[in-house]
Amino acid sequence: MGFDQYHEPPQELSQKTRTFARMITSLMEEAEAISWYEQRISVEKDKVAKAIMQNAQKEEFKHFGMDLEFLLRAKPDWRAELKEILFTKGSIVEAGERGEKKVD
Repeated sequence: MGFDQYHEPPQELSQKTRTFARMITSLMEEAEAISWYEQRISVEKDKVAKAIMQNAQKEEFKHFGMDLEFLLRAKPDWRAELKEILFTKGSIVEAGERGEKKVD
């Protein structure tokens, strides 16, 4: 059974690369779910339904964070670059440029 997440023959990929691809796919799916909930929440009129959706979105965000942390542990250069961008003040673009220079 083939999966769209692979662009190379899966049998030729290492287990580590296949796991990495799964986690990237999971990260994308969590981001998509977060967006879907954001849209639903923005139009929902029923307070109880809206609260349930907000709770569900928080779970998706937690999973997104866990997926991202897994990937950052697998890619130390990514972690080094994102440390310059995330949880900082000032220009996001400038922070990105600084982060990029850290790993060049």
